[in-house]
Parts: sequence; structure tokens; C-alpha cells
Amino acid sequence: MLHSIAVWLLVIALVGAGLFNAIGTRATQDDFARWGYPRWWCRVTGGVEIAAAALIAFPAGRSIGMALGAVIIAVATVTIVRRREFSHLAPLGVFAALLVSAATTS
Repeated sequence: MLHSIAVWLLVIALVGAGLFNAIGTRATQDDFARWGYPRWWCRVTGGVEIAAAALIAFPAGRSIGMALGAVIIAVATVTIVRRREFSHLAPLGVFAALLVSAATTS
């Protein structure tokens, strides 16, 4: 049961983050530009987050989705640490904890 809860919380979190990034408000685009990415990269990131959530939601794609989610979190963490914007680490920590919990809880 805990595994199921962790998986669905991760799916919901990734969909939420994906929608937020895909909408690409000016502030979000400014963040991506400040981090060294093209302004439109937020939409790509949002699409990848939503794709990872969709894969995780179905058992057949869960392993690939979890791996994709781990890559997303790793790249985001490297970006944030490199740019020294440590206030963004707390949300990334929540995503990482959900990912680990969904992967290991049985």
C-alpha cells in the first residue's frame, strides 16, 4: 500500500511540475535563461516531466519512467548547485525522496 501511495504522489508531483514548466510563464522562462538554458527549454522540461509521470503511472513503463525521473532530478540538482540557487534544493529533495520511496517501498 505504501508503495502505491508513493508512486501516485510521485506521478501527481511530476504532472504538477510538468504543467507548471510547460505553461512557461515569464518568470519560469527567466529562470531557465538565468540557468543557461534557452527560454523555451522550460516547455521541453515540462513535457519530459509529464512523460515520466505517464510512464510511472503504468506498471509496464514504470522502470523507464523512474529512470527518466531520476535523470530529471539529477540534471536539475546539478543546475541549481552550479548556479548556487540553493533555495531550489528543498523541492528537489522532495522529488528525490518521492522517487526513492516509490522505487524501494514494497
